[in-house]
Amino acid sequence: MATVWIPLIDVQVCTACGDCIPACPTDALMMAGGTPAVKESEACNYCGVCEQICPVEAISLPYQIVLKRDL
Repeated sequence: MATVWIPLIDVQVCTACGDCIPACPTDALMMAGGTPAVKESEACNYCGVCEQICPVEAISLPYQIVLKRDL
């Protein structure tokens, strides 16, 4: 099973300006309950536009780094 990467939206910080929604090139975001939310996790290509455009830095795109050692 592949890992699904999605933006994390901190609803405590988000001002619900909605700037991230039209900025998303893959239409992966929507308004839900008055704040932006991930609509289509499979659509998100992790481009980082939403993270860059958020005026209050409420969106983050965390990465998981896995180190592999040859034993």
